[in-house]
Amino acid sequence: MPNRILVVDDEAIILQLARMVLTSRGFEVLTAQSGQECLKIVSRQSPALVLLDYMMPVMDGMTTLRYLRQHHPDTYVIMLTGKGSEQIAVEVMKAGAADYILKPFKNQDLVERIENVLRIRRIEIHNRELRQERERLLNEIESWNLELERRVAEKTQELELAHAEILQAEKLAALGHVSAGMAHEIRNPLNAIGLFAQILKPVLAHDAEKSGYIDKLLYEVDRIDAILSKLLDASKGPKVTLKPVCLVETIDRILDGFDEQLKSCHVKVERQYEQVPPPIMADIGEIEQIFNNLFANSLYEMQHGGCLGVTVRYDSNKVSIAVSDTGSGIPKENLTKIFDPFFTTKAKGTGFGLSVVLRIVKTYQGHISVRSTEGEGTVFNLEFPLAVSCC
Repeated sequence: MPNRILVVDDEAIILQLARMVLTSRGFEVLTAQSGQECLKIVSRQSPALVLLDYMMPVMDGMTTLRYLRQHHPDTYVIMLTGKGSEQIAVEVMKAGAADYILKPFKNQDLVERIENVLRIRRIEIHNRELRQERERLLNEIESWNLELERRVAEKTQELELAHAEILQAEKLAALGHVSAGMAHEIRNPLNAIGLFAQILKPVLAHDAEKSGYIDKLLYEVDRIDAILSKLLDASKGPKVTLKPVCLVETIDRILDGFDEQLKSCHVKVERQYEQVPPPIMADIGEIEQIFNNLFANSLYEMQHGGCLGVTVRYDSNKVSIAVSDTGSGIPKENLTKIFDPFFTTKAKGTGFGLSVVLRIVKTYQGHISVRSTEGEGTVFNLEFPLAVSCC
């Protein structure tokens, strides 16, 4: 398609001459006799170049030029003027004209100036397109880099979580091996201590103070035996009976058991059961242990009020449960230790609660993770696969 040129002059003879010269050189020529008409044609036709007369009534050439440069930057302008002063030349070039031609002009000079400006226009537009393409490619590369970084970070986190789960599994396995032998070795002398204490009790019945010592001794024997039982539960778990367990009903029943404690601590419960999942095949006692431990831990952190949240949802693959509190949160350095046996920050804790939770969740091919911010609270997220669903 030939370059379209608009000639703007209030003298008809100039328009005729320019049309004749430029048409013979293969250009498509449009004409206008005022600045207003020029702007209308440029808006409709988008010519490559405007030959614009400097001196025109109503809207002069400079006003028209400034408008064109602001609103139609791809339309270049050569100013036609009968005034040959350097001041006019500087003025039109500063305003954005690509060139200027003095009237009367020579035909050959006019054509050469036009061809030169059109050549510059092609180069500048091409360069601009190249810059835009470069920017687009840089933006795409940046976007790819960000996506790559996101995926690397995501996979790194997944690997770290997988590694942490492997370590926890190894700890539980090692604990199971050690605790079984340790429980056997400790319980033998412990039983003997308990037996001798029971024999001594009637002998010292006449001495209230010494008899009290025997009671304390028997209490501590029972406490040690309970710790050993918890140790075995944390590592191996008791024999279980699998039955259909409705998680929502179990959670509600456990929360009912904490009702008095919730009231005394001024803790509000927020339940969000977006969907009621189908039952899973599990041991009801073990599922109750999970939520007993989690709710007890949350209440321990909210002794002066707060909010205990429970959210349940499921999809075709898994049941997801979130247990949240508004307590003091878990220090960052402890987040990787909370599932370790014996680790506790409670003054009288044994450190087995969350170890038992982890062991039970793993028993049902589930997953548990924790997210916490000091001063804001903690969220435990549990997932159970519906592959173990009973219906």
